[in-house]
Amino acid sequence: MTVADTTVETDTTAATLDLTDAAAVKVRTLLEQEGRDDLRLRVAVQPGGCSGLQYQLFFDERTIDGDLDLDIKGVPLVVDRMSAPYLGGATIDFTDTIEQQGFTIDNPNASGGCACGNSFCG
Repeated sequence: MTVADTTVETDTTAATLDLTDAAAVKVRTLLEQEGRDDLRLRVAVQPGGCSGLQYQLFFDERTIDGDLDLDIKGVPLVVDRMSAPYLGGATIDFTDTIEQQGFTIDNPNASGGCACGNSFCG
């Protein structure tokens, strides 16, 4: 496999990341509240948590070499090259109930999780 093949595979994997309608609405609302047009939602997978890997979602104006820029349901989104393979096929949702409020990620790549729900095994 050549370097070009790896890049195409990573781009394709990250492109399968999705947002539910509820998550897209919430992110767009939060971006509007920030009042800046240079921010994007960065979705990353980092070492940590009790299961080995954890998700990070935050607004970022930076561009890092190898970032994959996506636009999903009108939400500007960026995924770093190392996180993309872990996020292929994942869906980000937003829940707002009396029991729970926040973003959740349903990830078919996660082979296990933990009780806290914030980390997973890749």
